[in-house]
Amino acid sequence: MEHELIELRKHISSQGILVQDLMTGVCRELEEWKQSNGDNHEAQQDPEISEIQDPLPSERDDEKMIFLEHIDVLLAEHKVEEAIEALDAEEKNSPDLKGSGETSVGEVSQYKSAFLKRKATLEDQLVQIIEQPSVGVQEMKKALYGLIKLGKGPLAHQLLLTSYGLRLQKSIEVLLPSSHVCPKTFSATLSKLVFSIISLTTKESASIFGDNPIYTNRIVQWAEWDIEYFVRLVKENAPSSETVSALRAASICVQASLNYCSMLESQGLKLSKLLLVLLRPYIEEVLELNFRRARRLLFDLVELDESLLFSPHFESLLSAFGTISETIRVDSGMRFMYIVKEILEQLAPLAITHFGGNILIRISQLFDIFMDALIKALPSPSDDDNLTELKETIPFRAETDSEQLAILGIAFTILDELLPNAVMISWKRQNESNEPKSGPTEDVPSASTTIELKEWKRHLQHSFDKLKDHFCRQYVLSFIYSREGKTRLNARIYLNGDGDDLYWDSDPLPSLPFQALFSKLQQLATVAEDVLHGIEKLQKILLARLTETVVMWLSDEQEFWGVFEDDSIPIQPLGLQQLILDMHFTVEIARFAGYPSRHVHQIASAIIARAIRTFSARGIDPQSALPEDEWFVETAKSAINKLLLVVSESEASEVDEDHIILPDDMVTDSDDTASSLSTMESFESFASASMGELDSPMFTDPES
Repeated sequence: MEHELIELRKHISSQGILVQDLMTGVCRELEEWKQSNGDNHEAQQDPEISEIQDPLPSERDDEKMIFLEHIDVLLAEHKVEEAIEALDAEEKNSPDLKGSGETSVGEVSQYKSAFLKRKATLEDQLVQIIEQPSVGVQEMKKALYGLIKLGKGPLAHQLLLTSYGLRLQKSIEVLLPSSHVCPKTFSATLSKLVFSIISLTTKESASIFGDNPIYTNRIVQWAEWDIEYFVRLVKENAPSSETVSALRAASICVQASLNYCSMLESQGLKLSKLLLVLLRPYIEEVLELNFRRARRLLFDLVELDESLLFSPHFESLLSAFGTISETIRVDSGMRFMYIVKEILEQLAPLAITHFGGNILIRISQLFDIFMDALIKALPSPSDDDNLTELKETIPFRAETDSEQLAILGIAFTILDELLPNAVMISWKRQNESNEPKSGPTEDVPSASTTIELKEWKRHLQHSFDKLKDHFCRQYVLSFIYSREGKTRLNARIYLNGDGDDLYWDSDPLPSLPFQALFSKLQQLATVAEDVLHGIEKLQKILLARLTETVVMWLSDEQEFWGVFEDDSIPIQPLGLQQLILDMHFTVEIARFAGYPSRHVHQIASAIIARAIRTFSARGIDPQSALPEDEWFVETAKSAINKLLLVVSESEASEVDEDHIILPDDMVTDSDDTASSLSTMESFESFASASMGELDSPMFTDPES
């Protein structure tokens, strides 16, 4: 080819000489003809002759042809850099390409067309270089710079994005098979790959094209498309959403991708919000299905026994609430904690930061289900009708006092210690993490997390309170009502003073039902001390709530008050005095035992005020019928001492729930522990204060 080019140059040169000789000869002949005819004027008016006479156009044509031939040679040899420089210089210096000069319009258009044709050919060559799969970075950058010099900046930028997009696509195709081999880390590896390409492309764009807003906006749009593609790949190649692996993979994905987004912010790309918007539905789906699986596992004893190992810490705390025959109840508590702990261990710090509130809500919902199941395990008034159905829906039943208290102890230990500690360990990892922050609003989740945790703990407490209140309600109702449904707290015991239920005379005592209440609280406290050993707080909470439940029932029982309000039934001042003494006695039980008595005091005060109003409406004057408040306080204290000093050397037998008699036949209904009112020592099992250390409440007549 080189030899042929040399031959062509020689041929063109010889032809040029011939043309030059011809033109010179013609000019000479025309000059002679002008002189012979003397017609210079016509010769001057003929433009074609003038053009032939002028040697300058011929020289310019030669230069153009030589230039175009030079460009053709450079293009044929793919010397794109030299061709770019030559075209750029010609375009700047040639008046014909600028649209000015003395040449005709036709010649300029013809030369410009040839020039632009060669320029387009050069652009095609540059595009081909950039689009080559194996092109090197430096070679591609030179080609991009060439397109920019040729005035094709937008095309060059689009080719840059396309090139890096193809590189990303090929890298992803290589990575995809590993999604089944390493499902938990696939999303992290993919995010590293995607965000690395985005970062590299952004840097190259800035170095080649500068800070032009047009190109910057294109980079942002391209990066956003890549983020959408990344999220779609994560969803399509993730493990099954209900598995722990899916939760771990999703959490790692959030952690890694938000970290990379944080790094990109230094390059002017803020992609965190878009990423979270795109990831949120997927993360919430994974959380929802994982917690559904947790609800199924909560009481699936067979699967648990085959697959799960308990934490020694959980086992040491919860195993204290059950013997070998009660391991099912203990296992249920350890199962709950294992399920929650397994979920929490999958969470990365940034996943907690952005989805912690959602996770707390779902944990509280799981705790609600656990509490509901424990409530079903306790006796209730509907047991006789629905016992078979309940046994089919729950894996265990609590029949005795000790079994019921064990359930409360398990629930309280989870509420008060195990569950908050497990959550706080995970949240502490979030605070102590040295990972880069995901954006300028990173301080906000920290403040909101504190509020979320407080609300979460409040919700857990409310859920546990339902379990506690159910126990207290059924316990008190079993005390108040006999199996036949008759009430022991009958208002008729306050109608006269000569019945068996009133001990008045010179040695006044509370009515028999309230003496029985004192006995039941004492024996329950003895059982609680053994079953709930080390959880004095729960013991006092339960005993206080039981006392509150009794007076609350009395306050709300309209059938009880209807007896006093019935004008056809005679009443006496002694009945009012006995009722007020019973209320003072109830308050003194709470105060003497050392558990909270404020609410009991408030309800008892309301009952006393209502009783005084009711008896006053029936014509009984409280001022003349009732002794001073101090008398009731001292009598109530004295009654407690008397009951504590009752000597009973024999074990208590089964209580007759149809009729309670004190003091000789006072016994417990617990199947596990029998106790009596015989000594101060037995009562001190749940009493943390002595009578001398307590201030007694003073009840006053609101109408006096």
